[in-house]
Amino acid sequence: MKRAVYPGTFDPPHLGHLDIVNRALKVFDSIVVAVAKSSRKNLLFDAEERVDMFRKMLERLDGVEVRSFDGLLVNYMKAEGLEVILRGVRLFTDFEYELQIALNNYKLAKVETVFMMPSQDYIHISSTIVKDIASHCGCLKGLVHPYVEAKLRERFGCPT
Repeated sequence: MKRAVYPGTFDPPHLGHLDIVNRALKVFDSIVVAVAKSSRKNLLFDAEERVDMFRKMLERLDGVEVRSFDGLLVNYMKAEGLEVILRGVRLFTDFEYELQIALNNYKLAKVETVFMMPSQDYIHISSTIVKDIASHCGCLKGLVHPYVEAKLRERFGCPT
């Protein structure tokens, strides 16, 4: 069985993340979405909230689990018996950063990384952009799942 881990902060999860999962299920038998508990990033939602939102986005999709983890990804992978990392890349700047991480993960634990691009419909979406639009109570249609939109509107005190 081919299993991959799709790690990230997913703060918040958006339709680009969902697109990567859907595309990856054509290559892998199952995916573990691994939501990082801690990060150097200034997070809007805690890990439990991000896991909840991602699970809601995936509720009609088989072959995907959503869990949180803390610490080094390669240590989590070893504990879970995972050997392949799935990473979404949008632009060449994403790839440059992700390549450095992939090379270090291979050096640390001999794990492979598979890069996937989201479809053109979602390549422009990032969690940072979603948070910026949401913070101004802007339209999130086509960017996030309705459940995630409701959570963002609640967090920023936007009308529904």
